[in-house]
Amino acid sequence: MSNALLSRAMSGTVNPPLLPLPARVAELLSELGSPPRLAAHLRAVHDVAYQLVEWVERYYPAVIFDREAVLFGAATHDVGKTVHLAELAGPGAAHEEAGQALLLGHGISPELARFAATHASWMDERVGLDDLLVSLADKIWKNKRVPDLEDLVVARLAEATGRAAWEEFIALDGVLAGIGDAADERLAFQASFPIHG
Repeated sequence: MSNALLSRAMSGTVNPPLLPLPARVAELLSELGSPPRLAAHLRAVHDVAYQLVEWVERYYPAVIFDREAVLFGAATHDVGKTVHLAELAGPGAAHEEAGQALLLGHGISPELARFAATHASWMDERVGLDDLLVSLADKIWKNKRVPDLEDLVVARLAEATGRAAWEEFIALDGVLAGIGDAADERLAFQASFPIHG
């Protein structure tokens, strides 16, 4: 695999402009021999998660969540696909537990490693807002709207603000529509990288 290609997927100048993956994540993906396409996907989802946490912090100062955990979770949520390569191009959930185990095995705390396992299990009533934001970023990066997931986020926001759920729905819908507008460019960015080196 070309290290230059992987490096470009993680932190190179791209269109649309995307935040680079955190250095800690980039080092881990390099060590694991991540496919460039996976790194590109993680970068796109991380960038969207950044937009979401910026919005929550700006408009919902009373909402308590762990910004850095959300960003790390978004940047590593599919890391298990370094082991389950077939799930890069097709369906499958084996990468979820594998990703959590990989992260734990590389010294990542359980609090951060959990996102690899929880990003697809957002319907579990035990998941918190941090997990919901990672799940939401993993959907909206490609402009996939999931009403049940969005309703859970709306409920958490309404609970924190005391405002009506419909008000929070309108606010969330607006930000998701704006983020979704760049989905085609993010999809093209991801597709420009090979699944295999």
